[in-house]
Amino acid sequence: MSGSAPRPSNTGTALRPLEIWGGLECTVVRIGDRFRDQLVETGHRERPGDLDLVAALGIRTLRYPIVWETVAPERPDRCDFAWHDGRLRRMRELGIAPIAGLVHHGSGPRHTNLLDPDFPVHLARYAECVARQYPWITRWTPVNEPLTTARFSCLYGHWYPHRRSEQDCLRALVIQCRATLLAMRAIRRIVPDAQLVQTEDLGRVFSTPALAYQAEHDNSRRWLTFDLLCGRVDREHPWRGGLEQAGVPAAALDELADGEARPAILGINHYLTSDRFLDERTERYPAHFAGGNAVQAYADVEAVRVPGLAGALGFAARLRETWDRYRAPMAVTEVHHGCTRDEQLRWLADSHRQAEEVRREGADLRALTPWSLFGTVDWNSLLTRQVGIYEPGAFDIRGPTPRPTALAAAVRDLAAAGRFEHPVLDVPGWWRRAERGYDPAVPLDTDPPGGPGGRPRTLLVCGGHGPTRRALLRIAAVRGLAVTDTVDGTRGLRQQGIWAAMVLPSGNDLTDAEPRLAPPVAALAAEGLPAAVILSGPGPSRLGSLDGMRALRPNLLEIRTGEVFGPWEPSGLGDLLAALAQGERPQGERRLLALTYLPDLAHVALDLLIDGGRGPHVLANGRLRQSELVEMLRERTGLGAPKAARLRAAGSRRTDDPSRLMPPLASALDRFLGECRFDWRQRPHAYGVAAE
Repeated sequence: MSGSAPRPSNTGTALRPLEIWGGLECTVVRIGDRFRDQLVETGHRERPGDLDLVAALGIRTLRYPIVWETVAPERPDRCDFAWHDGRLRRMRELGIAPIAGLVHHGSGPRHTNLLDPDFPVHLARYAECVARQYPWITRWTPVNEPLTTARFSCLYGHWYPHRRSEQDCLRALVIQCRATLLAMRAIRRIVPDAQLVQTEDLGRVFSTPALAYQAEHDNSRRWLTFDLLCGRVDREHPWRGGLEQAGVPAAALDELADGEARPAILGINHYLTSDRFLDERTERYPAHFAGGNAVQAYADVEAVRVPGLAGALGFAARLRETWDRYRAPMAVTEVHHGCTRDEQLRWLADSHRQAEEVRREGADLRALTPWSLFGTVDWNSLLTRQVGIYEPGAFDIRGPTPRPTALAAAVRDLAAAGRFEHPVLDVPGWWRRAERGYDPAVPLDTDPPGGPGGRPRTLLVCGGHGPTRRALLRIAAVRGLAVTDTVDGTRGLRQQGIWAAMVLPSGNDLTDAEPRLAPPVAALAAEGLPAAVILSGPGPSRLGSLDGMRALRPNLLEIRTGEVFGPWEPSGLGDLLAALAQGERPQGERRLLALTYLPDLAHVALDLLIDGGRGPHVLANGRLRQSELVEMLRERTGLGAPKAARLRAAGSRRTDDPSRLMPPLASALDRFLGECRFDWRQRPHAYGVAAE
């Protein structure tokens, strides 16, 4: 992508290293009459060893929650610090300094809310109690992202108190900012040198000429958190009249205008969805982007998918705007991307590069914060749907213990050396590739691939001849990975730019696959390249032994699957659906099946390989009897009358995947039926169970 205009450089001045902070997704949000706690849903509340894992990454500053709703749910001064005492004591032992967060996208306990005029007084009382308990904490974030929380709670209605007006949004914003002021005032009575680290999600709105008025309004409003706390909203501020018209007391604005609440550090959070584009031509975009104001209907889409905006998007642009406006110390306080592992690595690398670029230009940028170290749950729906969709971070918690991902190695290298490297970084992130646009006919700016000689290093998929091989090649290409299934046997693999390989056995007899797998694995081992072996077929636990290959390559990643099915070509599941469509009664009702959806297999296998995974993994979406599968299919297709006694939810989630990396079978079946590209109502050719 093209960059912005050149700016003054500080290359002649030695910069102190950019600190690498850390963060845990710690939202406690009320939706209706129910509270959701991400520390519970990601398991951190029950894993004291997480802090040792964080320390091992080299992180010495951690955004850490002491959230009001969980510590003092009844009264601000009736606090239960038992859990936090142990965790914060361990942090001190490990040399980790907390940035204490008191409200994180919440509206307080049940006795208050974001529109309660007494919310600031209640939070201040709670903040004083926390400061008395932990007087050694010097950095504080009383309220995380006040404007973002006000928008999601009182403008869009997603969270409590579920309002949908800009007047309520503005009132909730000022109440949170005043709560921050009173909380810091109370904290400083105990900790005189306490610093405010104020976070806010920062994006910019772009638009067509017809919607320039709405973009200007939104772009002016986005600064209100920092303007209010920095004492800028005086009688001359362009939003002063609008705030008072919304019902904000002039006295509250005057109290903030003296600048007492000025943050020591402005914390900038930015996501790939933060920059937006408004377009009245709604037919150009998916229907769920449709929206509008009281005057005009328009689509509100991610600006990164729109042509012509490249140099104006991203962390660097938003950090420059913040520095130019406030000339105050800054930190990047959240870097997270809920996507595939390669894209997560690219986003972290891209964010770090942009942060260093802005620092070299002279901005006082102190730190960068890999966020959601232990992942998030259901943030794809802003927590409004409780379905358990998990996004890993530096650690993947789906297993007996948190498993380090490739992000953990990247964070560790950034903390130690200020850089990290991985072959997947040879390809730019999807937000810098041409295919990101909604209209394939409209060209978008793109970054060329990197790598040795300007060519990206390549993933090799070798052996096999069936649907698993084809799925791996297809999904790797969709993810932007350079991938091949052929090599030159006269040259070394590294010479050809191969960085890792996925090896499948040739032939259908998997009871003795090892002799056919040994030669390619031996070649990979000789050059020290990571390798994954994938055995697909019925009864994954009954597939042949790989003991000899484990001796050859102790760090071999070994993946076994169940019966595979995918949306691109017929399989045994297609045969079963065709039988139901034609009114037949399938045979083998008691047969026990382990089923693996090919897109899920390909994504999880690629993530494991990128993570440097090793050892055996059995990847199946579910394990059940054929009679149960028939009932699940009937419920979803209407083919025949399903039994009155529905399957228990647990029945569709029984799995051969002890690490829980694979989505449940119910999800896989829903996606299969929605994405299927062949006519399963017609009996397929004799594919039967697809095996490699």
